[in-house]
Amino acid sequence: MSERAWFRSLYWRIATGFVAFLAALMVVQGAVTVWFLARSSDDIAGRSTLDLAALVASDLGTAWSADDDLDIEAYLREHYGSHWRPVALVLPDGRVLLSQPDADVPPLLREAALRRLTRSASRPGAGMGPGAGMGPGAGMGPGAGMGPGRGGRQGLGPGTGLGSGPGIEARGGRGPGRPAAFFPVVVQDRVRAMVLVPPNAPLAVVIRQVAPVGLAIAALLVVIGTMFASVFIFRPAHKRLGQLEDAARRLGTGDATARAPDSGGDEIAAVARAFNRMAADLSARAEALRTADHDRRQLLADVSHELMTPLTAIRGYLETLAMAELELNADTRQRYLGVVRGETARLERLIGDLMDLARLEAGGGALVRTEIPVEDLFRRVIERHERDAGLKHVTLTSRIDPPSMRVDVDPVRMEQALQNLAANALRHTRSGGRIELDARARQEGTVLSVRDTGEGIQAEHIGHVFDRFYKADTSRAGDQRGSGLGLSIVKAIVERHGGRVTVRSQEGLETVFDIELPRQPPSLPAAASASKGGA
Repeated sequence: MSERAWFRSLYWRIATGFVAFLAALMVVQGAVTVWFLARSSDDIAGRSTLDLAALVASDLGTAWSADDDLDIEAYLREHYGSHWRPVALVLPDGRVLLSQPDADVPPLLREAALRRLTRSASRPGAGMGPGAGMGPGAGMGPGAGMGPGRGGRQGLGPGTGLGSGPGIEARGGRGPGRPAAFFPVVVQDRVRAMVLVPPNAPLAVVIRQVAPVGLAIAALLVVIGTMFASVFIFRPAHKRLGQLEDAARRLGTGDATARAPDSGGDEIAAVARAFNRMAADLSARAEALRTADHDRRQLLADVSHELMTPLTAIRGYLETLAMAELELNADTRQRYLGVVRGETARLERLIGDLMDLARLEAGGGALVRTEIPVEDLFRRVIERHERDAGLKHVTLTSRIDPPSMRVDVDPVRMEQALQNLAANALRHTRSGGRIELDARARQEGTVLSVRDTGEGIQAEHIGHVFDRFYKADTSRAGDQRGSGLGLSIVKAIVERHGGRVTVRSQEGLETVFDIELPRQPPSLPAAASASKGGA
């Protein structure tokens, strides 16, 4: 499989998209959490702990004034139990009432609140009157540490004196950070309790307040994010896989044209291209099977026809010779027997050529290759046909360039191919004509040619001369000595050598068959050598 860029990989695209989706989800969830905390926290929204303490003290004072028997703890938890920041109410007897059961007040802050409550309650009129303790330095004793503030806010640091103003912010021994706030609860001009707002909300309180809404928001974001991831990350891959599945299903039902979309450079596109190659190969194989079946049927028909012709002649003459009532003279009887012998020989050649061709095309019969002089091949071909050529007054010549040329071939099989071409040329060359065997070297290999000055082949028949039993050219079909398989055998032998055979012809002038052999012979598996066949 070819190496592809990482950004084209479906794996990395999904992984990157999923990581980006998680990062975006975390950013959105963080932003929503911050927004929620800002909306829920008075401090973050701009309300100070002292403002909250004053608000709670005012509310408790009003409620307590309206009902002196009020269950102040129940009221505190009912109205402020769900508040973001816990609120503590310190009573004169030292009890501490909490708005939230799991909240806690540090001992130092509790003691500080109790001292302030005791001192405020012991001062007549403490916290009374409008704006009591308002303004800078209200009710502060000598050495009191003053700081800017609103609503009588005063900074209480170590070593400062406790003023009589109603509202006080103190660090409460926690160091730098948000200050604790104290504010007295005044009921009928008397301080009844001290409201204490700790500087930090306990973790358990924060979790209890934030967890339900936070989990709901997180679940909603996960659902929405999953929907977006499904649509933009996984849906395209799902769609393309569905198209590939549909193409495979259609191919399985026999639709040879089924193809899957293969655009893109990821794994799905690679699988689609492999599927399309497989589908094309299956279509080609199916077409080859149909062609082979057609050829097989045609071969059976051709073989039946070719075999029937000599068999019919043999049977007819034998029946004639066997007729007792028919008196035949010796010459007629010998002529009839000569016809039977000739048809028998023709039948033998036909069967031998069929077996030879079947072995060659099936890959049977090893090529016993050896390097031999071309001159030896041409000499044996000329010696084989010299007598017949002389009787027909046809000149047989050869030309080899260079004269010492050698070829790496199976001598028996290559001589068989040349013999078939020479016999074919001799059958269709007129008296006084010429047949030339030619060998010449080329850069890519060797070319062995058989040239005749016969009648030539019509252009429409050139592409079929190597087909079995092809005799469409009547000028070349009249001679019944050939089996119609000689040229098919030549083609099979040459292709087994890794070469090819071609034909060119000028009608009425000449016909040339060229055997092109490669310079470097291919490594072919060896099998047993087949016997030499006739033309």
